[in-house]
Amino acid sequence: MTTKADTPPDMLRIAVAQLNPTVGDIAGNIAKIREGRADAARHGADLVLFTELMVSGYPPEDLVVRPAFLEASRKAVEELAAETADGGPAMIVGYPRAENGKRYNSVAVI
Repeated sequence: MTTKADTPPDMLRIAVAQLNPTVGDIAGNIAKIREGRADAARHGADLVLFTELMVSGYPPEDLVVRPAFLEASRKAVEELAAETADGGPAMIVGYPRAENGKRYNSVAVI
């Protein structure tokens, strides 16, 4: 296993977390993201890439027309962002969001 100490300073170690999110289970999917990030950290990753709509599960279908669901997704991403202050790997996380009355299939780089 390679660690951050083994990585040259001009190199970025990227982990791809191919997890299986559950549609609509934001709390469960966030737990999977945390586990994936912790595993990537153990392997010396600087950045972890998660799947499309990892926070909400895919395909979210009619869930994205519910403002409360979109708000819960946004809050979950904010919680994850706060956790990156620990110095562990940054994350690219897919989630649905709304802005100015439109819905987007987005990613957060946190």
